[in-house]
Amino acid sequence: MDIEESGKQIGEKLFLLLNEEQKNALMQYILEQGVCHGTVFNSCHTSSVTEKNSLTEIQEGELYLCLEHRTVRVRERIINLTSKEFDILALLIANPKRVFTYELITDLIWKDDCDFYSRKAIHNHISKLRKKLRFEPDLPNYIESVAGIGYKFEQL
Repeated sequence: MDIEESGKQIGEKLFLLLNEEQKNALMQYILEQGVCHGTVFNSCHTSSVTEKNSLTEIQEGELYLCLEHRTVRVRERIINLTSKEFDILALLIANPKRVFTYELITDLIWKDDCDFYSRKAIHNHISKLRKKLRFEPDLPNYIESVAGIGYKFEQL
């Protein structure tokens, strides 16, 4: 699977999570910006400054995520994530403050293989993800637990 196809799949998953108002706003943005090669994604920039209009880049404080290149940086340090860790982070960061249940995370991230994954597996992925993102004690906890329900990305 190439980068463009991977970006499309993540974008399609994230699009399903939007309410009607958000979908309309996104479609308006796409129409205003134009569509490149049939996708709604712009290329990610390699500089530390994020273009606010790009749909593939998300900057939250010192945390930077690029969907197209599947890269994550904190304080300009590249964070190596597994594919599932990246997908979970992308899901949460694209929907700040929205609580995702264990079941919804399983359905969206593991799709057809969701019968093989439990809450414990998701908890383990989140735990590893938190450790990787918080490599210094003064960094914030980006992912917040919602007791007995799931997780959410906490905006700073």
